[in-house]
Amino acid sequence: MDFEAGIAMVSGAAQGIGAAVVDALAQAGVRVVALDINADALASRYAGVPAVTPLALDVCDAAAVERAVAQIEAEIGAIGSLANVAGILRMGTLTGLPVDDWMATFAVNTHGVFHLSTAVARRMQARRRGAIVTVGSNAAATPRTLMGAYCASKAASAQFTRCLGLELAEYGIRCNIVSPGSTDTEMQRQLWTDETGPAKVIAGSLDGYRLGIPLKKIATPEDIAGVVLFLLSTAANHVTLQDIVVDGGATLGR
Repeated sequence: MDFEAGIAMVSGAAQGIGAAVVDALAQAGVRVVALDINADALASRYAGVPAVTPLALDVCDAAAVERAVAQIEAEIGAIGSLANVAGILRMGTLTGLPVDDWMATFAVNTHGVFHLSTAVARRMQARRRGAIVTVGSNAAATPRTLMGAYCASKAASAQFTRCLGLELAEYGIRCNIVSPGSTDTEMQRQLWTDETGPAKVIAGSLDGYRLGIPLKKIATPEDIAGVVLFLLSTAANHVTLQDIVVDGGATLGR
């Protein structure tokens, strides 16, 4: 696949889906700036990878994001592609969820997407090209017990991405969403209490009002990264404002 001219930026790049996106872009010959709040994990994972520049960044900090984007554009190159992957999950009933957990969830999953996307989009506008993909969740449109903050934050970031895409369309900038279901990441594994966790997710749960996965498997980070790459590439040159669900059919096509 061919990609927009310039470098790519990926948040949440130290592990999971973010790391898979970075790896796939680098293998495709794209120079990547890998962002994550965990500086040590970033440095370790991308040591000796010449196509990847790790940069520690807290996407919740608007001023820090603006400085980082300006630095990248000045010292590394113009940003042609952005993948918003950073996210957190705080579990709990909505009536019992600590306010700090609600605020932290939105700070990363929603405000972080806003800070990074708008800082990058302002530069893309001047060049009249670019592609932005936000990794959301199938939970953005499907209610989940104990995941209210996560669902709400992902719904907000998805609608933000669509609105941004509508505003940027006249500049030739495409904005899309990829919504994974259950994926074999550290976030997913925190929901499993023992080795039967994957099988239970695949089977579904009547008690949790949750359907199973028709494809009978948990997604890999690479499964999600492949769709992100398609949307960032020129193969998706006429695709914008779309939300592609990658959940093995778990939400029955939504």
